[in-house]
Amino acid sequence: MARLRTLTTDGRIKALEFAVVVPVLVTIGLLISAEPQSVDRQVAIDLAAWVAIIAAVELIPVPMWRSTHISIGFPLLMVVAYLYPPPAAGLVAFLAASDPRELRREVSFLRALFNRCQVALSVLAASLTFHSIAEIDSPAVPLFLGASLASGVDYLVNTTVVALGASIIYRMPIRRVVRELRVGRLGEFVVSYLGLAVFALALAKFFNVPNIHFWSVPVLVLPVLLARQMFFRNRALEEAHKELQDREQVLRALSNRMAEERQDEREKIAAYLHDDLAQLLFKLSLQVDIARRHLATGKIDETERTLEEIKDTKARTSDRIRALIRDLHRSPLGRAGLADSLQSFILETARDTAVDFHTDVAEVELPPPIALLVYKIAHEGVMNALKHANAQNVWLTVEREGDFVELVLRDDGEGFDTEAPPPEGHFGLTMMRERALVGGGSFDLKSVEGEGTTVTVRFPTSWLQPEPSAPLASAAGNGAGGAPGTTPTPDGDPTRRSALASPR
Repeated sequence: MARLRTLTTDGRIKALEFAVVVPVLVTIGLLISAEPQSVDRQVAIDLAAWVAIIAAVELIPVPMWRSTHISIGFPLLMVVAYLYPPPAAGLVAFLAASDPRELRREVSFLRALFNRCQVALSVLAASLTFHSIAEIDSPAVPLFLGASLASGVDYLVNTTVVALGASIIYRMPIRRVVRELRVGRLGEFVVSYLGLAVFALALAKFFNVPNIHFWSVPVLVLPVLLARQMFFRNRALEEAHKELQDREQVLRALSNRMAEERQDEREKIAAYLHDDLAQLLFKLSLQVDIARRHLATGKIDETERTLEEIKDTKARTSDRIRALIRDLHRSPLGRAGLADSLQSFILETARDTAVDFHTDVAEVELPPPIALLVYKIAHEGVMNALKHANAQNVWLTVEREGDFVELVLRDDGEGFDTEAPPPEGHFGLTMMRERALVGGGSFDLKSVEGEGTTVTVRFPTSWLQPEPSAPLASAAGNGAGGAPGTTPTPDGDPTRRSALASPR
């Protein structure tokens, strides 16, 4: 059975909740009051027992898509629908449709009523369908026909109500919601659903056998509990397969991005060589020509002064080369380091946009690979905020927090549903998470629609131990360190649905 999780509701979802709650409660009340005969004591005891059993089973749901859960109470509810009149079946479903979130006060009173009423409506419709075709003592053909149609009606009513609610909450087409609520291929899903209905029919027949009665319940509950565990394993395999496919796409995107980043680094080095070293070497060449002319004309004093200038230029050139080698060895961000590189990036980005940037970047000593990861995560986060968030302000902080170095990137933009899959071809957030995990850090994303987004990345201080300094000569011989590689790290959701997948 599927139930809607507590989320921020608007007028439309509340209208849907009232549209389900009021008619269902009124209908059950009218049907019960219309029964001319009184319910005997044994039937009342049996109904109370069914309420207790189903309520206990309902307390162990299976997490499913988004705020949807799969409950294993569906077969038991179908047994009640087959055995008892529709009013009694609907009342049992309403009372037994317990939810652990009700006990934890995670759902509002109206939402709890809605969850119970939509389950009761499904069971009431199923019971009406079954009893219009057959009774529990009918021949086999009407029994199987009635059970099959009853399960179909139950699924149709439940899925329609849940899909309408999820469509309003998550702002997505109903067709997509229904597709997400289905487990596995359509044919397998239909067979599993009908199989549970027939299984429930067999239990109802056993229930009517003298001296068996409620002893037949464990025959159903125990296999369903085992099926729950099998479902968990199957679901984990499906998620792992999808995760692997996503990782492959992310790794391809990361590979392309790393190639672009290496190209950017080469261009920066080339610009440095051109602007600094090339100018000094050109000056050195001119000074040599001047000294040669002075020497040819016998101007010894001028030649000596020019030679001193040549010596000074040569020393400055050597200093620049050593500084370049030292910076490349020490920091993949170049001479500036993390703080200055981030400030320069923000200043350059701010010139081309109307967004206000607020930065607070502390001077924190980081190993070169971690410094590069922090810079690239901040770069990706800022560009995501500019492209997709429509923010007016962006805040960027880097500071030491206890045993961690923490990067916080926040904006006041549109925000988004963090549980929704990213748009096709967008891997910005995934690459930020990958970079954080590959560096031994953590990645936390918080976003609320209309209230902006906050990304927090933390690296443990165990990574911040100073590296042994290498002699300058060995640094020159070994060259600059490359950008760190990546290793896919698997990351460790759901209105309500039945054992093996009936939505509730």
